[in-house]
Amino acid sequence: MNTEFESTADRVVIIGGGPGGYEAALVAAQLGADVMLIEQNRCGGSAVLTDVVPSKSLIATAEMMDEIERSGGLGIRIEDAADTEADTRRVTADLEAVNKRILSLADAQANDIYEGLIRAGVKAIQGKATLAGRDQVHVVEAGGTEYTLEASTILLSVGAHPRELPTAQPDGERILTWTQLYDLDELPE
Repeated sequence: MNTEFESTADRVVIIGGGPGGYEAALVAAQLGADVMLIEQNRCGGSAVLTDVVPSKSLIATAEMMDEIERSGGLGIRIEDAADTEADTRRVTADLEAVNKRILSLADAQANDIYEGLIRAGVKAIQGKATLAGRDQVHVVEAGGTEYTLEASTILLSVGAHPRELPTAQPDGERILTWTQLYDLDELPE
């Protein structure tokens, strides 16, 4: 066992670094517990990395494009050297740039969450965790190091993922998952 993790009095081990996990970790740290959070990917979970934050950014981009397209009625003209008729102008998006911005925002928020956890005294561990007993969690860090943590409190905050239907398996071309959208550099037909 790793000697850094020997005392179990008031130790809280949280499996999952999404909104439930990282908020619980912050509260437990504020209350004086020795807190360890194990997250397989990045802090923030799907809400920050692939779902809520990115989708809100994508929606804001689409709404802005719609507003610009309808601005002709307000007397706003978008000049285009190839087409001077105001009625035929279209607003287009550089999907690669939009996705790059969205992923950058998600990355920045995940970093902010991680840094906030560290400032609060939470030990954030990147790896996989499984319950090993009533008060034990087996950890395999991203680098392969394995150990078992003992804890007075264990919180499972592993989130969820969308169900994939057997008759509509994502193929990355015709049927896409939400995360595959961020790899597109142009809109599909």
